[in-house]
Amino acid sequence: MDKTTEIEAAVFRRLLKHLDDNKDVQNIDLMILANFCRNCLAKWYVSAAEEQGETIDYEAARERVYGMPYSEWKAHHQAEATPGQLAAFEARNNKG
Repeated sequence: MDKTTEIEAAVFRRLLKHLDDNKDVQNIDLMILANFCRNCLAKWYVSAAEEQGETIDYEAARERVYGMPYSEWKAHHQAEATPGQLAAFEARNNKG
């Protein structure tokens, strides 16, 4: 593995740790502010694996991103979206 790949892998691990350390940041907040969330990362993980000729199940990728099965993370850390969050999400999606 070259240095660039090692650095990028370290950055990805740091991003996952940062998200893990900030479980209070909801996926909808990430979607509103940055137009991606933990589930997007898992989808990108699956896609990157396929580009490398590997197969990884979406649920396994989500477990890698969330640090636990998604159902467990959702039960313990996902709050119901507020009307304000839903309105902001809808406004973002309707931006032309």
